[in-house]
Amino acid sequence: MQVIPSIDLTGGRSRLVFWPGVAAGSGSPTDRPERIARRFVELGAPVIHLVDFDGARAGVPVNLEVLGRVASTVAVPLQVAGGLEGPDSIRLAFAAGATRVVLAMSVVEDHALLRDCLAVAGDWLAIGLDPRPERLAAFPWRRPAVPALEGLVAELVELGVRRFVLTHGGARPDTALLGSLVRSLDADILVAGGVTDLDGIRRLRDAGVQGLVLGEPLLSGAIDYPAALEAAA
Repeated sequence: MQVIPSIDLTGGRSRLVFWPGVAAGSGSPTDRPERIARRFVELGAPVIHLVDFDGARAGVPVNLEVLGRVASTVAVPLQVAGGLEGPDSIRLAFAAGATRVVLAMSVVEDHALLRDCLAVAGDWLAIGLDPRPERLAAFPWRRPAVPALEGLVAELVELGVRRFVLTHGGARPDTALLGSLVRSLDADILVAGGVTDLDGIRRLRDAGVQGLVLGEPLLSGAIDYPAALEAAA
């Protein structure tokens, strides 16, 4: 299982300061996304996940300049989320240096728009979903009833989506549900959020999840990245 460091971008900086030597009082803190990304790649990161917080609020990509800086600093795929709501936004992200894009859940009710996005991004497109029942119920569905997560993911796979990022917030991921999705669908399942220790990483690994996106626990030092890679192996 891949462990993918996540950096939240706001105002061209990382929303969280990264200070890998804080426990020992060594080194210096930084909020420069390209420096943070480079450090994680030096430690073995296979992918870097970037969340454009400003773009998510604006509905269009905002932190394209910093995306370009990260792309020119590290030679690993960059998975970008936030503000990507149509094919033109995806093109802008790719032009700036993104390798993969994660669309918001809003696209699931507009199949024509989703097809347009797939025509641009293909297998490099993922959809972000919040699998918690209360979050699915709160979404403004146009259909008569709230779909179950399994049925919704299967529907999107039929349309050509091959990657999903399931965001759990602070809730603990349901490994039984994740394992069922992994076994039944021809798609990569990634998890974001809800993991605070190495045991949580091992549970996702054992469920067959392809990737874990980790932000604050890595940036704060709550989880040591080399130890996370070992737990995921």
